[in-house]
Order: sequence, then C-alpha cells, then structure tokens
Amino acid sequence: MLRRIGLFVAAVALILVLGTVTAKLIKAREQKQALAENFSRKVTEMPEFDVQLLTPNPYSRPQTALKEVKGLVIHYTANPGTTAQQNHDYFEGLKDSKLTKASSHFIIGIDGEIIQCIPSSEIAYASNERNEDTLSIECCHMDETGEFTEATYNSLVELTAWLCGKFDFTTEDVIRHYDVTGKDCPRYFVQHEDAWEQFLLDVQEYIKTHGTEEPEGLS
Repeated sequence: MLRRIGLFVAAVALILVLGTVTAKLIKAREQKQALAENFSRKVTEMPEFDVQLLTPNPYSRPQTALKEVKGLVIHYTANPGTTAQQNHDYFEGLKDSKLTKASSHFIIGIDGEIIQCIPSSEIAYASNERNEDTLSIECCHMDETGEFTEATYNSLVELTAWLCGKFDFTTEDVIRHYDVTGKDCPRYFVQHEDAWEQFLLDVQEYIKTHGTEEPEGLS
C-alpha cells in the first residue's frame, strides 16, 4: 500500500515538473516568435524627455566616447521616494563632492518624467565593465521593494522600445545591472523574474503596436 502511495506521489511530482518545463518552453517560443515578428519594425517616434546634460567632469561625465553601443542596461536608483531631478542633481553634484563616480544616460521619475543626463555617444558610470558599450536607464521608485509606479513603468517601456529602434537592438540586448555584476539592481526585476520577462514582452508588444516596417534595403 505504501509503495503504491509513493509511486502515486512520485507520478504527481513528475507531472508538475513536466508542466512547469512545458510552460517555460512555450513562453520561450512565444518570445522568439515575437522577436522575429518585430525584428523589421522600429519605433521612430522619440518619447518626450528633458535634456539636462551634466557638466563635463571626471566623476559623472568624463566625455569618454562609447566604443560602440551594443545594449541597454536597466537600473533602479536605490533611493526610495526621490525624483528624477534629485537624482540628476546628485550626479551633477559629484563634480564638487567627488564622493564617487556615478551617472546614467537617462533617469525616469516616479511620475514618468524622463531626464537625459549623458549623450548617447558618451559613456556613463553605471554598468561597470559594460560602461564602454551600453546605454543606461535609472528608474525611480517609491519604496524599498523597488517596484516601479505605472507611470515609471510605461515610460520605461516606451523609452526602451525607442532606443531599440534607434540602435538596432532587440529585447535580447536589454539587460539588468544584475546580469552584469550580480547586483540586486533593479531590485524588483531581480527578485521577480516573471516581472522582468513580462517587461521584455511589453517592450516587444509596444514595438509591434507602435513600430513601423523598415523599408527593404535600409539598415
């Protein structure tokens, strides 16, 4: 009797494992299909953002040229409740305080506002060894969970989709700071892998909905 119960439990466990594996395979296939569908589409309409370039200085804007742009790195500020302007001003103030080297190409605020701090042709001090070939987006958040407001999230999707079109990225070129160094950044997307995967799908859907077909022969 006990042997039969043991076999039954093992069978149920195997079914659950196979179901999880199958679900992951289906999701991966859907993502690849979405990538294929969106590969020739580009979002060309630039989102609204406030250009407030940092003063050139060794601590936040060294004016070092990017060797090439291979990807996009998503971050969170780790300063709950702060605004995009406050984070911009912190980066700007590093030229005087000299506390550390830090900056980002873009900052998205809690209300969805976007500030550009560094030109896309220059490096920012954000992503460690990937500083030389990536652009960075810092996102503000309300609390320690690091979860973004709806306005922040929507602006992140829109900005990411536009940058993908501008630099010929797919969502496979969009990564987290965590994927570079293992740092808990952006925290919510690290601690909730499903939310990160959904974000990439939302970017793909935005490209599909708002992108335009690229004429043949053009790159």
